[in-house]
Amino acid sequence: MCVSASKRVARMSADVLLQEAKESIEAAQNFRSELQQRLSGLNQARKQVRGSSSQAREALRKHFAELQAAATRLLSERLSALLAEVDAIEADSIRPLDDCQSLVEYGVGQADDLLREGEAALRCGLGEKEDKLGSFTKKAMHIQLDSLPEVPALVDVPCVSAQFDDSLLALLRESVCRHGSVASHPPVLIEELQERPGSILVRWCKVDEDFAAADYRLQYRRSGNGGSQYEDAYVGHDTDFLALGLDPNTEYAFRVCARGEGRTEWSPWSVAQTGYTTMEPHEWRPGTEGYIVSSRRNIALRNDSVPSSCPVLYSNAPTYFCGLTLTFKISAIGQPDRRDSLGVCVDGQKGCRSLQRDQAVCISTNGAVYVNGKEMTNQLPSITLGSAVTFDMEVVGVVPLNNNNHVSDNVSNDTNGLKLRVTIGSGSREVVFDWLLDTAVDGLFFGCAFAHAGWKVLVF
Repeated sequence: MCVSASKRVARMSADVLLQEAKESIEAAQNFRSELQQRLSGLNQARKQVRGSSSQAREALRKHFAELQAAATRLLSERLSALLAEVDAIEADSIRPLDDCQSLVEYGVGQADDLLREGEAALRCGLGEKEDKLGSFTKKAMHIQLDSLPEVPALVDVPCVSAQFDDSLLALLRESVCRHGSVASHPPVLIEELQERPGSILVRWCKVDEDFAAADYRLQYRRSGNGGSQYEDAYVGHDTDFLALGLDPNTEYAFRVCARGEGRTEWSPWSVAQTGYTTMEPHEWRPGTEGYIVSSRRNIALRNDSVPSSCPVLYSNAPTYFCGLTLTFKISAIGQPDRRDSLGVCVDGQKGCRSLQRDQAVCISTNGAVYVNGKEMTNQLPSITLGSAVTFDMEVVGVVPLNNNNHVSDNVSNDTNGLKLRVTIGSGSREVVFDWLLDTAVDGLFFGCAFAHAGWKVLVF
């Protein structure tokens, strides 16, 4: 009996040791996997440091080489201009001196001829001396020996010199010493990427407290081997942006930079962050009579094919989910009508001719809010050109439906309903209320209805 018990104890001890060994092996495997992931992260970090340092060196060398070449060209151009000024002053100043010299040299020649003629007259014989002296005297009177040309004094002629501003070198040295900078981190970075239907909400923040940002610039591109060049998505003062028109399950890279107050140049780009959305984009249902849908199906235009009715255009699928924001942007308007509406509904029944009905919430173009076909006392501003109407919903809970709070006459007494907290915003105002549904649903349809042509709605 004792031997058998001892064997059972030994067997149990062996099982315990075996289990502990398996757990230790599994823990070691997990530990090694975590360490390998950290090694991969370190390698990526090292690659980023070395890669960005190489790019910074290349950018510095290229910029200062271009700056040096430009400075040399500017100095050469300035030197040529100053030398041309010296040449012009010299030419303008020498020309009258040359004219004066020619006049003086002509007078010297006349005086030499007169001297030779006078000396010859003195040496001639008595018979012809009188005639020669008379001729000499007349010639001397004609030359006007007492009239001398005026020669400018040295103080009256240019004395060309060059002057230089000694402060230029000091200013240049100061400017060069402050030109350019090297930063280990950009002043802004991507803070969050949130997937939305056919889009990604990008949020960024400023990490350099000493940097006064005036504007931000967001760029994006498709990632992977087939990635395209970065293109601008947003430039402005906001620190978030909804990038629309993205293909689901496709990675996109985002980067952001900033421009300081009073500056024209942009800061270095942030480290690119990649993200993707798994949610299908919001799309209007094509082929609905009375509406024209864009190629991406996110814009609907009410035409005049059915002028006597107010047809409803639904979404192509129930793509709105609680916890997200649904936005209708009005880019063109027509004549308003009390039957007009923008809203969300449980189903997209083609036969329903209005959103002001059961199992739907909507807002009319006059600002009236309807819940399950009943108009609320609270009202929002009228919808005009450029208006943005937003719908936000969250699940409050599941409630039993009875005779006192039933939604539809077709619902039995033992059925549970879904209570949603709905917020409809338009302009600077919003309305909040609870909406009770017959049944729990994963997604909701959205829709619009306009009685007159001309209305144009973008949904995102």
